[in-house]
Amino acid sequence: MIYILQGEDDFTIKETLSRIKEDCGGDLLGESNVTVFNGTKVGANELMAACNTISFLSPKRLIIVEGLLGRFEQKGKRGRGKNKSPELKEWESLAESVMPESTILVLIENKLSKTNPLLKKLTPVAEVKECTPLDLRGKDLPNWLRTRIKKNGGEISPKALRLLIDLIGNNLWILSNEIDKLCLYAEGRVIEEDDINLLVGYVRESNIFQMVDAIVQRRLGTASRLMHLQLNEGSAPPYLLYMITRQFRLLIQVKALMEQKVPTSKIGNRIGVTSEYVLGKTLDQARGYPSRKLEETYKKLLITDLSIKTGRLEGELAMDLLLADLCK
Repeated sequence: MIYILQGEDDFTIKETLSRIKEDCGGDLLGESNVTVFNGTKVGANELMAACNTISFLSPKRLIIVEGLLGRFEQKGKRGRGKNKSPELKEWESLAESVMPESTILVLIENKLSKTNPLLKKLTPVAEVKECTPLDLRGKDLPNWLRTRIKKNGGEISPKALRLLIDLIGNNLWILSNEIDKLCLYAEGRVIEEDDINLLVGYVRESNIFQMVDAIVQRRLGTASRLMHLQLNEGSAPPYLLYMITRQFRLLIQVKALMEQKVPTSKIGNRIGVTSEYVLGKTLDQARGYPSRKLEETYKKLLITDLSIKTGRLEGELAMDLLLADLCK
């Protein structure tokens, strides 16, 4: 049996792999029946030899390979035709091989393109699971949370559920840890907003970044809730405005570099961003705005700043009006 677990949601990949291990016998497998390969280095003959080895004192043998299919991702025009190689033909024979029924082969990958030649070849004979981050706006994330909490013997109110998503987003690693804490603290009763405000304390420090992301994505309800949470905790309106302005200034810089055809690999250095995750998110946000819209937004931010500093508008009111304007 061949499994292909691919995508950006490494939490779901890890949990799926754990379930596969349990189905294979869990701790009863023993070290002799579990083999892990680096997919960027392993050879076809080496992997096939491992797959064809009969399990020892166990009904199953588990082979885990990380990054094999990624070797055959096509990258732009230069990559076209590159994968029509003897190496690819050698690996394509994996789809036609007859492995012992006791062998379970799991291929773990980052997000793959649909044109990946080895993925296309293996798909008909494998169980493919695409693990993508849950949508903040859909029902999948709330349903995932409710199911997780129920398994822990707990229950959560709708308002508390919404607050938890607003605070953490769709990071399943953090959500899973927080759910464990909340269920343990609530001891079977319904989890309420006060419980989250009390226990999810460290997350408050990142609330402002969640708020800025919500504004950029024009999610008014989430942005407003997080902003007022910050205000209630003592954050000053000028500081919140500064953080919003900083992000839009960054988007203007990124947009200009993109229009100048500066390679993505160099944009991060130009704007001083070293994290691939942060850079990728910033690029996606910049693509969602025309240059003129970004310039208009920046002017609105400056006008709001002036209104607060001159006392023409009270800080909280000025921020409420700004959010309503930016998110419409």
